Amino acid sequence: MIKPVLVSAFLLPVVLSLSLPALAHSDIQVGAARMGEYLPALRNRKVGMVVNQTSLVNGVHLVDTLLRSGISIKGIFAPEHGYRGDVERGKKITTVKDDATGIPVYSIYGSRKKPSKEDLRGVEVMIFDIQDVGVRFFTYISTLHYVMEACAENDIPLLVLDRPNPIGYYVDGPVLDTTFRSFIGMHPIPVVHGMTVGEYARMINGEKWLANGVQCTLSVVQAAGYSHSAKYQVPVPPSPNLPDMKSVYLYPSICLFEGTNVSEGRGTLKPFQQFGTPFFKGGNAKFVPKSIPAMSQKPEYEGQVCRGYDLSDTPVEALQAIRQLELRYLLEFYRKAPDKSRYFGKTFDLLAGTDLLRKQIIAGKTESQIRTSWQPGLGKFRKVRAKYLLYGE
Repeated sequence: MIKPVLVSAFLLPVVLSLSLPALAHSDIQVGAARMGEYLPALRNRKVGMVVNQTSLVNGVHLVDTLLRSGISIKGIFAPEHGYRGDVERGKKITTVKDDATGIPVYSIYGSRKKPSKEDLRGVEVMIFDIQDVGVRFFTYISTLHYVMEACAENDIPLLVLDRPNPIGYYVDGPVLDTTFRSFIGMHPIPVVHGMTVGEYARMINGEKWLANGVQCTLSVVQAAGYSHSAKYQVPVPPSPNLPDMKSVYLYPSICLFEGTNVSEGRGTLKPFQQFGTPFFKGGNAKFVPKSIPAMSQKPEYEGQVCRGYDLSDTPVEALQAIRQLELRYLLEFYRKAPDKSRYFGKTFDLLAGTDLLRKQIIAGKTESQIRTSWQPGLGKFRKVRAKYLLYGE
């Protein structure tokens, strides 16, 4: 059986030491838990599953739950960080068989992002059940795109078991210019899009964003009791470097540092909660990145003292109240960079979804001026988004 917690001997102590907050919404029921809504449609059909460590139903993995209910599972399809959620960002995931069940596990991350026709042979319905965090460059929604495309091309219906978006209560950031499309940003949406996976799947289909404008046969089992105003706290870390809700709330803003020469805290137990460089003068903290199994191997500035900021003492309620992408730290580190020509890396424009943000920072634009430039794109996006929402604001 698949254990109902993260099974990596390395990752589990890290997760427990940071203690994820208890789920504060007992009245919210995730789509996967509403089995009466979808189990009858799976009877006598061979099922493919896009799942990871977050795919739990009352503490039990969905794969185990369906097997106990007599459902035939043909294959498991693993996104970034792997089926167990213990693979570091960007690391290759191999195709194997699950030791406990013998079910084939196919990697759909890396060089092969889309299930092949051979992988899908015999699959009669595909399930997508993964906890997302509502940020454009968090790659689970890019995996969703390719799974939808494969389902459309192979006439396989897709069932999305929806889960709340922990930052679904706001929309912000530059809207992606499709010139900068990549796996960390595929569609013209802002950094923080304010949609659940189910809503986003409806948008992908409705806007005909799949290759050649194809559409898949899509069904969504909604999360009961959820609205976008809810401050949902994820019960399982969605990735190795998002170990708690403070990391989740800070992730949209601090992850932009991945496109610079500033460490975003990888190689520490507080990723995305602290950030700095050996060259920065100021801030309120020091840290030394080091290799941590399953979280970060050979992190930037490994073994060097980095100076910057530690936001880990910020109360969760204060982080929830921000409701916008924060740029002040990004701007400050650029202003104080001893060699500004080395501040931005090749991935910055891909993370931002545009080259305009980088050019605005170099030109000395204020945060207010930059934010004003986003508003026309955000206004257009909100009108499109409204067509696909399943939950109230």
